[in-house]
Amino acid sequence: MLPHKQIELKLQSAVREILPDADVSIVLVRPCPDPKFGDYQSNALMSLAKQRKMNPRQLAENVLAKLDVSDICEKVEIAGAGFLNFRLKPAALALTLEAAARSVHLFFEKTSTPKTAVIDFSSPNVAKPMHVGHIRSTILGDSLARALRLLGHRVVTDNHIGDWGTQFGMLLVGWKRELNSAALATDAIGEMERLYKKISAECKENPAVLEAARQELVKLQAGDAENLKIWREMIALSQKQFDAIYGRLDVKFDVTLGESFYNDKLAPLVDELLKKGIARESEGAIAIFFEDNPQLKAHPALIRKSDGGFNYSTTDLATLAYRLEKWNPDEIIYVTDGRQQLHFQQIFAAFKKWHGESKAKLAHVWFGSILGEDGKPFKTRSGETVKLSDLLNEAEDRAFKIVSEKSSELPDAQRKEIARVVGIGAVKYADLLPNRQSDYVFSWDKMLALQGNTAPYLQYAYARIKSIFRKAESGSREAEIKLAAPEEIVLAKHLLNFGLTLEAMAEEYRPNFLCNYLFELAGKFTSFYENCPVLKAENETTRNSRLALCDLTARVLKQGLDVLGIEVVEQM
Repeated sequence: MLPHKQIELKLQSAVREILPDADVSIVLVRPCPDPKFGDYQSNALMSLAKQRKMNPRQLAENVLAKLDVSDICEKVEIAGAGFLNFRLKPAALALTLEAAARSVHLFFEKTSTPKTAVIDFSSPNVAKPMHVGHIRSTILGDSLARALRLLGHRVVTDNHIGDWGTQFGMLLVGWKRELNSAALATDAIGEMERLYKKISAECKENPAVLEAARQELVKLQAGDAENLKIWREMIALSQKQFDAIYGRLDVKFDVTLGESFYNDKLAPLVDELLKKGIARESEGAIAIFFEDNPQLKAHPALIRKSDGGFNYSTTDLATLAYRLEKWNPDEIIYVTDGRQQLHFQQIFAAFKKWHGESKAKLAHVWFGSILGEDGKPFKTRSGETVKLSDLLNEAEDRAFKIVSEKSSELPDAQRKEIARVVGIGAVKYADLLPNRQSDYVFSWDKMLALQGNTAPYLQYAYARIKSIFRKAESGSREAEIKLAAPEEIVLAKHLLNFGLTLEAMAEEYRPNFLCNYLFELAGKFTSFYENCPVLKAENETTRNSRLALCDLTARVLKQGLDVLGIEVVEQM
């Protein structure tokens, strides 16, 4: 068991002795923000004392009298109004590293209480190219799924694609009147986009075209065989494009259930909500009102329009009901941009009225926009939305130029593979590094730099460690670990916090926690490597101990980058 977990369990036991009725699940141990105070800290006694109107420092002293962590910690210190600070003994630190070197753990443990989480992310629209706006949802959702799975949770990833609705009436008109079969064969998405733009523009100018589109949509919704056949072909052609991009990004979905999947569930859902008094008629439409919610009082959720049509709210409530029934999740996570905050506040509030007994936690993990270097939304020079495939191509091309300049001696195929890993990794990392709720400026130079907090810097750090082992003719990676130099101890203690960082990332849906942890790890490794000779260490024991530290750093870097969906290479 990892040291912080041992301390936590012993602390919870000591608290129980003093306060038998206390909820010890809140008694947690976390890394000390400032190492000069210790390695770990707990502030839980302060809130327990506050609940009971006790003196927090007195409570800390009482708990400390019952707490024995002398096998792994130096003397425990009480700070301030009841903080407990813990400092690990060097022997306990070395034993933990030796267990990791033997692959007993990699500084994290799978949870003993796995939960089921459904993650809804990416969600592109059929018949439209995936663009730069899809990258944040796709990469953020994928990294959260990877973190939760690594920690032992059951994850269902669902790509809720836009495959139903008004745009298909226009597409059907265009397909029947104007389809260029040769263009469809060479660039299906481009041809469908052309048809949609043309008919959409005509609908604004010509009421007859708008009516024709409406009729085609009605026929599709009524199950017309010809329209269904065309619509299915549009979905199949779009899915090919989606799959190609997801393949390049190494993103996988357990299910892809588009809006159309829920179509036959919408009318019964509205009837049920009317019958239960959750929804009511208003000006010919049906809506859910939130009189008891100050934030939503002025924003009722429309679930059936006055013309009898349904909308996103209806579909999202039907989707929620299906997910509850199908997977019985503990948590449903929606990864979308910040503009949908009001929509999800309505959906979650409506769900509470409808399924108040449900244990499922609903989370809207929203994110900001990608900006160009001019501070405006990121576009092409001609003002068009940047296509995701073009962005990934450019990332690989730019990375190939950099790799070719740095390592011209490598074979062409190897340079191309390194460029693929570095280019795609750079785009992903630049997206995951900022606080997700901030807008960020897209900069090729920054994201592909070999210095600073970037994917290439971390990939290079990994490759550099691998080169040490290519030079080392001997040495056991499962050696006895001796920590003497300050840089060795600092690196070792940082390795210990890998699992806590993963847990914080998963709990708060923030991959930037992991990005910053890995960047600090690479920096601490550099300091260690510069100050502590490895291959030329003063004796075999020290050499093997330091090689083991190198190996553990490489393994954590690789595992951490994998959680972010980023590959590594052995040589750069």
